[in-house]
Amino acid sequence: MSTKPLPSVESIRALVGHRFPGGEYTIAHWENFLLTECTGADPLPDDLAHPVVLFHVPILGARTSIGEMFALGQADSDSSIGIESYQWDFFKPLREDLTYRVEGEISEADRRENNGRVQDRIAFRFDLAEPDGSPAARTTITWLYNRGRR
Repeated sequence: MSTKPLPSVESIRALVGHRFPGGEYTIAHWENFLLTECTGADPLPDDLAHPVVLFHVPILGARTSIGEMFALGQADSDSSIGIESYQWDFFKPLREDLTYRVEGEISEADRRENNGRVQDRIAFRFDLAEPDGSPAARTTITWLYNRGRR
C-alpha cells in the first residue's frame, strides 16, 4: 500500500448517487464472436450475445472506464482493488446489432473495518434497456478498495 492519506469515510459515502454520463452501445457480431471464442464456447444461435459481454458493455455504454472507477474510489494502485462480486440480471436475451441504452451509477459506498484491515466497498450499478425502453439487463459490480491496516 502507498503512504497516501486514507480518504475520509464521508468522501466515500458521498459517492452514492454519482451518475455516469450514460449512452448507447451496440454489440457487434465480430465482438460477440471473439468474446464467445475466448470462453471456449460455440457461438450462440439467433444473434444471441454471450453473457460475458456484461463485463465491458455496461462500462463503455455508460461512457465511463475502469480507470475512472478506480479514481472515484481513490484507489492507491491497480493492486489495491479486490473484487467482491459481479451480479448479472438478465431480463431479456442480449443480441448482436441491437442498440442498448446504458445508464450507470454508484449505488453503495461505505467503509468496513475487520481485524484492523480497512476497505471501502463500492457498488457500481449499470442498467441496459432495449430501444423501446424495456429493461434488458442489470449488472452490479462491487469492488473493495483496500486501504491497509490500522
